[in-house]
This record gives sequence, structure tokens and C-alpha cells, in this order.
Amino acid sequence: MPKIAIVDKMHQDGINLLKNNPKFECEVIEDISKNNLIAKLPEFDGITLRRGKVDADILAKCKKLKVISRHGVGFDNVDTKFLKKNNIKLLVTATTTSVSPAEHIMFMIINISKGKDFFDKAVRNGEFESIMHMNHQNFELSNKKILIIGFGRIGKKLIKRCLGFEMKVYAYDPYVKKNEIESLGGIKVENLNDGLKEADIISLSVPLTAETKNMINFDKIKIMKKNAVVINTSRGGVVNEKDLNDALNNKIIYGAGIDVFEKEPPDNNNPLLKNKKVILSPHAATFTQECLSKMSIETAQNLIDFFEGRVSKNSIVDI
Repeated sequence: MPKIAIVDKMHQDGINLLKNNPKFECEVIEDISKNNLIAKLPEFDGITLRRGKVDADILAKCKKLKVISRHGVGFDNVDTKFLKKNNIKLLVTATTTSVSPAEHIMFMIINISKGKDFFDKAVRNGEFESIMHMNHQNFELSNKKILIIGFGRIGKKLIKRCLGFEMKVYAYDPYVKKNEIESLGGIKVENLNDGLKEADIISLSVPLTAETKNMINFDKIKIMKKNAVVINTSRGGVVNEKDLNDALNNKIIYGAGIDVFEKEPPDNNNPLLKNKKVILSPHAATFTQECLSKMSIETAQNLIDFFEGRVSKNSIVDI
């Protein structure tokens, strides 16, 4: 009977799917410190992984491990070189992590375009009348140009929402064909710099790789319009945080929405935490009741399918 470790508690629906399956024995491990994982994980055949890092030091102790099922689509917290060398499969939630992130991106865009909680504070602070005479920088989304960098599952959900706001949608993704983007109402951008020059809003939905590390740095930001807004809900490190902060402070671009950080949680001295031109969230783009439930179920089902020999190819990461 395969033993499954649920590393970092996930939604109860996924836990129940594993615990109620008589073919598996499972245990929830909430202490995700390295020492505890080294001590606990060697006895398991498969693990689910949400937060926490599983590096080569930990994996070297896991002689029975056959598969890791990620609660999400990113896998920068796993040593993929070790997995490949030792033929350990890596699975991701390929179908359930797109709607909530796309909505979260729109939440950030709308908040920035409408001045965050500016109006709410005005009413609460007794400035109901005076607000009419202030210099407003709020803007409409209609006819604004958004550049979606990374046109995968989230990008395909996001484009529908942007078109609903009558935005003009451009997409940059070297791995997606022009006709696929155009079929959904978008325009394919072949050169990233060309897209950055045109866009009013730039949204990133890409994995963290050697190719995407610091993809948006000071040189790229200088190409953008002064009214540009950068939204990053993908991975910390894709946007250079220092460069972004400097650009905002020097009015090179207008604003930003950041859900992910180079270090999570960010240090207290991270300058973005004090920058009022940024709206922040704690890597929470998937934090809806529906998404967390569906992600946990898919994470668990991927493991079940793996051990029963019928895992979907879409869930397997090619490492």
C-alpha cells in the first residue's frame, strides 16, 4: 500500500479524497522545516507539496519516493535535476489554477485604475464633497492596451475578462502560435520590447526559469509608457523588485500590482512594502474557496492516478 505525505495542509476536500481511499495510507505534515522533512519523508512513496522546499538534501534521503504532486503549476521549490536523475515524476494541477488568478489580475488592475481605496477613505473621512475638486488620476480600462506575457491557461482566461472591459489585448509567448491567440481575440506580439512600448498594462503569467529571471528589469521598464502598470502574479524574481521600486519612485511608470516576491514572505525592509504606488497581496491569486478546493482535489487525484497507472499527460512535467 503506497504511503502518501501531504506536505503542508491543503483544503480538506483533497485530504479526504486520499484519506478515504482504502488503497492508500496518508499523513499530513504541517511542519515544513527542512530538518523535519528530512526526518519524516523517507518513509513515503509519494508526496503532495504546497509550500515548503524539497531540495536535493531532502530528496537524497527519500529512497522510496516515486512521485511529487504539486499543489499548483509552479515547481521552483523542487530540485528538478534530482528528480530527473532519479526518475521521480513531477505532477502539477494542470486544469484548476486559471480562473481565480485571472480574476485576481483583474482585481489588481481595477483597484489601480480606480485609485485603490481612495474613494472609500474619502467617504469615511468626511471628504464626500471635496473629492470632486481634487486632481484625479483614475482611468478607464476601455480601449487601454494590455500585454499578457505568458499565454497559457491563465492568459487564456484573462483575455476573456479584458475583452469584456473593451480592452485591446496583446500577447507575448514564443511557444503559442499566432492563430491560437487571434482565435481568442488577441494580437500576437513577436518582440517583447515592441509590446512593452505599446502597452498601458503589462501582466505576467510565466514560470520562473533561467529565461524569465529578471525578465522585467530597469532596462525593460524604461521602454514602457509613463502611465504603464505592471502586474506580477506569476513568480517572484520575474520582476526585479529593486528596479521596479526605483522606477515607481522616479515616475518612470505609473503603478504596479505584486502578488509574488523574490523572498516569501518578503523582508520587512523590502521597499515595495512602503511604496504607495503598489498594490500587494501575499501570493494569494488562487485563494478562493472554489480554487483551493479544486486544486487540492486535483493534487490528490494526480497521485491516485499515478499509482493506478492512468495519470494524464497534461499533469506530468517534462523535466
